[in-house]
Amino acid sequence: MAGTAACVCVAAYVDGGTPARAQPPESVPSETLTPPTAIESPPATYPPSALRERQESSVVLDVTIDAEGRVAEASVAQSGGEIFDTAAVQAVKAWKFTPARRGEEPVVSRIRVPFEFTLPSQTAVAGTSQNEASLETDPSSAGPQPTTTQADTAPAEDSTETETPSSATPSSATESSASDSEEEPMEVVVQGERTLRTEDRSVSDFRMERDIVAAAPRQEGAEVLRSAPGLYIGRAASPAVAHRYMLRGFDADHGQDIEFRVGGLPINMPSHIHGQGYADLSFLIGDVVSELRVAEGVHDPRQGDFAVAGSVYVDLGVEEERRGVALQSGYGSFNTYRQLIRWAPRGTQNESFGAAQYTRSDGFGENRSGQTASALFQHRFGSGALSYRAIGILHAARANQAGVVRQDDIDSGRVCFECVYPFPTAQAQNALSNRFMVGLFADYRPRDTRDDHSERGTHGRRGANGQLGLWLGYDDFRLQENFTGFTRISGTLDRVAGIGTGRGDLLEQQNRTLSAGITGRYRTAPYRPAWWLHGTVEVGIDGRVDGIEQQQNLLDAAVRNQTWDNIDDAGIRALDLGFWGDLDWNITRYVEARLGMRGNVLSYDINDRLFNRAPRTRPQDSFIRGFRRSALGFAFGPRASVEVKPLDWLSVLGAYGEGYRSPQARLLEDGEDAPFSKVRSVDFGVRFRASDLLTLTVGGYYTRLSDDIAFDAREGRPERIGATRRLGAVVHAVTRPFDWLVGSASLTVVDAELLEPPPPTAEEPDPPFERGQSLPFVPPVVIRTDLGVVHTLVRDLWGVPLSGRIGMGYSYLSRRPLPFAERAAPVSLLDASVALTWGVGVLSFELFNAIGSEYAAIEFNFPSDWDPADGVRPRTPARHIAAGAPRTWMLSLGVTL
Repeated sequence: MAGTAACVCVAAYVDGGTPARAQPPESVPSETLTPPTAIESPPATYPPSALRERQESSVVLDVTIDAEGRVAEASVAQSGGEIFDTAAVQAVKAWKFTPARRGEEPVVSRIRVPFEFTLPSQTAVAGTSQNEASLETDPSSAGPQPTTTQADTAPAEDSTETETPSSATPSSATESSASDSEEEPMEVVVQGERTLRTEDRSVSDFRMERDIVAAAPRQEGAEVLRSAPGLYIGRAASPAVAHRYMLRGFDADHGQDIEFRVGGLPINMPSHIHGQGYADLSFLIGDVVSELRVAEGVHDPRQGDFAVAGSVYVDLGVEEERRGVALQSGYGSFNTYRQLIRWAPRGTQNESFGAAQYTRSDGFGENRSGQTASALFQHRFGSGALSYRAIGILHAARANQAGVVRQDDIDSGRVCFECVYPFPTAQAQNALSNRFMVGLFADYRPRDTRDDHSERGTHGRRGANGQLGLWLGYDDFRLQENFTGFTRISGTLDRVAGIGTGRGDLLEQQNRTLSAGITGRYRTAPYRPAWWLHGTVEVGIDGRVDGIEQQQNLLDAAVRNQTWDNIDDAGIRALDLGFWGDLDWNITRYVEARLGMRGNVLSYDINDRLFNRAPRTRPQDSFIRGFRRSALGFAFGPRASVEVKPLDWLSVLGAYGEGYRSPQARLLEDGEDAPFSKVRSVDFGVRFRASDLLTLTVGGYYTRLSDDIAFDAREGRPERIGATRRLGAVVHAVTRPFDWLVGSASLTVVDAELLEPPPPTAEEPDPPFERGQSLPFVPPVVIRTDLGVVHTLVRDLWGVPLSGRIGMGYSYLSRRPLPFAERAAPVSLLDASVALTWGVGVLSFELFNAIGSEYAAIEFNFPSDWDPADGVRPRTPARHIAAGAPRTWMLSLGVTL
């Protein structure tokens, strides 16, 4: 059903199929016995596998309600199959009632609730977020007003709803009674509707559900991103520094080319001292990741700043079968401890949970010890047309790091592969990171009061939806690193340098950001001007303000971090206001076309406190240093896509879009029309769906970026290199041939080329980049495979089943180009795990880098000097590596209560 909106209904009816308010039987006087009334009915979930198989069913439940209005027990009176029974039971256990009463006294009661799981007609137009059901109580029936679970936290999650709902086969509720009487049963009617939106705007849109992201072992939560086609993340520094990201031909460094959102919160930080768009996902706890959605390329109007290679949206939640209070403790290689606690009250919505994790490790090799702590909280509440979702993130990390070592020093035996140079300036490398974010999102989804069979060209509110969100964030980052050894010369102190003095090039970076933002959107109900044409209109805005304080200095680690040069000291006030519009129209059942636009206004107020300082050679110059300036710029671009669906199992998709990356504020001139890196992206391909057996995507893409950046080791951050282009292809397959087996595999190939390198300068007479060369650090081939097996080993072991789980993940990066015509070695990593679950307990063993590859997490090629005694500053570039983790293991024991 890719690209075709559909409606799926979960409904319960009384005899005759007519919804009605619950009534006591005539034999029981209404003044003496009052039936229970539903006041909260959180949504049920239509089983995803049943959707893919297009299966329908009916379930009847016997539900016991205690004297406080809580569901005490729910049992299956008439089975519709295990997956449908489970969905119905999970839904009704979360309901709350006003209890039945005999006179004024609350009593225990039992009701019978039938559910009909019904698929839509092929022409239905519908939608919701996160593939979840929305149970909506009919106004004439007992129970609350409509409720919804839609999160709408990212572009791929919008909703539209049917103008003509699917029909459901009537079911009868035949039994309900107060526990202490023999009266005839009462009837309770709950009518529900489930809508599904599988929106494929591009062949490069991918959705990894929980079974995929949980299939392979993950050394840390952020590694769930490796399951996305063409996306690789790795640790090149310490756990207190963001990962390095690579996506379909882009070396995104620490996030400059990828827009990240977690639970609707924006993670990228503009104008960060360590790199534009800095995005640290170290806070992520993999145990509460419910789904990963990746929009590769630029084709959705809701994709904003940093969506150059694409956008990544991480949804959070805990499914019903894993809910409860979970405790897990693990111990592994290099004296690593990991403790996890998760609480997710049963009967509440999947989005409601709390989780905290603490990790401590000595680290492999030298100077890699560290600690991290994270906490994630989320709660969905409210019913009726409005529901709310609150989310909070807390993260702290502090770790030492080894930095890089020269390959020729490794080859000569001067330093080992996992070692650090024996100088204070190298051994003092470390990082600290603290982050706090909170958000509140209100989701609006009214119930239409107009007759569903309204005349052509009109529409009520059915299917309309919207969202308003507010968020607040604070980030504190401090880094000490040395890439170049002993080469720097002070720009502040006369005749002071790192070379020959033992001071070293220990670079200190500090960044503090206080941010606040707002997001809002509204999508209309479907218009139907003709029988063959229907669609929706959406408009939205998002905005953020950032207050940034940043510094960069050179430190002498041998003298208690004495500062011997000031490089940067700036305060930045930034505002980003974005707006978009989107038309989403179906032209017959075979074609869906989308046309949108997005605009952004960015404003900057910069106070560069160290600019215009007097040169050391002319100390007589008298002026106060500093450069205060302002700039404003505007970015605008179209986004369009089309899907042609000639067959139910085949989609042909094409997309075009123009996006942008905001500038590093400190590089702007006064009054400059803030330049943007403009990206143009084209995607085309096909997607085959053969039920759960196989989903296969084959596509190609072309991307051109007007002004690219690459990591500069001397500055410790990315710098401009000129215009670039990417031409590539991707193949992605997902299979679920059996209930106990899931697998996914992807192959991404790309040719990335530099089009317009920067010209030589006096400071850089021999630049490392030239026209037509392959882009540095970008692997031409990326392969990823995930495999998960879950199976019941013993059905009854002392009254409790014993099940086993096996997981495997494999990543491959081909040889990557480096500056000055060098190439990095390929990377091949295999992770594997095995787990046993018995009752409430889980015992697992995980093995990372199982084949024991000695690999570089990152490789560079630049001049450095790690021999301070010779008094010579070399200018010849040399290969440098940061060692990747060797084979490591983790043994964990957990319980869920």
